[in-house]
Amino acid sequence: MTEIPALAAGVDTGDTAWMLVATALVLMMTPALGLFYAGLVRGKNTLNTFMMCIAALAVATVMWALVGYSFAFDEGNGIIGGFDHVFLKGVTFAPREESTIPHLLFMAFQATFCIVTVALVSGAVVERMRFGPFMIFAALWSVLVYAVLAHWSFGGGWLQEKGTLDFAGGIPVEMGSGFSALAAALVVGARKDYGRQALLPHNAVYVLLGAGLLWFGWFGFNGGSGFSTGNPSVLAFTNTLLTPACTLVVWFALDLLRGRRVTAVGAATAIIVGCVGITPAGGFISPGWAMVLGAVAAVPSYAIIVLRPRTRVDETLDVLAAHGVAGLTGILFIGFFAQMKWNDVSDGLFYGDAGQLGLQALAALATPVYAFVVTFVLLKVIGLLTPLRADEHDEAVGMDVTQHGEEAYATGEGAILITPESGAEAEPPVADPV
Repeated sequence: MTEIPALAAGVDTGDTAWMLVATALVLMMTPALGLFYAGLVRGKNTLNTFMMCIAALAVATVMWALVGYSFAFDEGNGIIGGFDHVFLKGVTFAPREESTIPHLLFMAFQATFCIVTVALVSGAVVERMRFGPFMIFAALWSVLVYAVLAHWSFGGGWLQEKGTLDFAGGIPVEMGSGFSALAAALVVGARKDYGRQALLPHNAVYVLLGAGLLWFGWFGFNGGSGFSTGNPSVLAFTNTLLTPACTLVVWFALDLLRGRRVTAVGAATAIIVGCVGITPAGGFISPGWAMVLGAVAAVPSYAIIVLRPRTRVDETLDVLAAHGVAGLTGILFIGFFAQMKWNDVSDGLFYGDAGQLGLQALAALATPVYAFVVTFVLLKVIGLLTPLRADEHDEAVGMDVTQHGEEAYATGEGAILITPESGAEAEPPVADPV
């Protein structure tokens, strides 16, 4: 019988137990995102939208184990990691330097971040991007964009070396996904009905349930980024409760000021914006400032969501506003209100260190440029090899049927009807969006 190795020296069982839970919580966020996204699209695209998140779970996991983890967390240079950990070479039960959890667990926790980030980008191109090209994009993007940005911010790269603060992924996850989503929307193009008819969410209950599960998972996302059961994790965990609640309150007020009723989809979006805003700042600011951040983050994201439909940019599910802009807000907020008593790292401008604001601004400039440019070029190259989007007929019928041969519902949008007179396929009547 194979002998099970003893607990490696330096591993703390309490920290390890918490990180096992946190990893599972973050992994759950990807199907939760699928539910959130699926409710936001039309019924005929429900399964395809969810399947893009499932594809991200599969493809990003494999790429992370093969090369992504090494590019993100091997020493390498300031821009990208090296090849020492490809195929998880050297990733064992022993902890990394200055860590109290097994290296294998650290790798798995970081993998879940890559997975959900790839899934986030899909929100910009749902309802018209073909499933095959999306999987190719997901595989390459996870390595060329996510892993590189992760290395910059907390894998030993140039931003981390300079002293930029990012507690749980405001740079690679939030700004990385948001500004990549903008590039993806521009390359793939608008849906054929965009600007001509209302393209309304088909199930607000899915949206609310998905947002609630995402908030639940975010306690592992932010709380786990302290990598222990110590004060940083406790602070980030608490702030993850406070910030989205404040965002919700301000979002409700903004809805009412615009003269409309408070909407369920708006409430779900506010939860996401609040969770995103506190992601980079969770372990660096006090609970009081976390509440202020929740209120502040609501305003620019709300404004962009209101204004975006008036443009020709069909960034379908507002990944830029909810993730890119809210993440940028959180990154800059650190520069003002980070406090030594909470993080033992640095103070922000409000507490006497103007230099930290400059470092945060540097990340807020460099990250969007890199994510946008590389994503734009990557999709252009893939588009030269295979069409990125479905043709007009397939888009009209629905991506569920044309991409997967299945439907989310027995009847409704996307169903292929056979007329009794001719036996020919006919598109179903358009469902009442209400």
